[in-house]
Amino acid sequence: MLGVGGTRRKLGRDALRGGDRSGRNSGGPDPLAEKRELLRKLQERRREQRQQEEATDEKTS
Repeated sequence: MLGVGGTRRKLGRDALRGGDRSGRNSGGPDPLAEKRELLRKLQERRREQRQQEEATDEKTS
């Protein structure tokens, strides 16, 4: 009964040790992409805060 149910994908050494995250057996989102996204969100928030502060400064001046 070998081979019933489809073929198995042979895992390379990298995949077995947690590498090859872009493959089928990914362990989650790419850590670098996640970091970039967090950085982008942080920069957006800071930019919005600065704009709000500048707007309130102009109103009080």
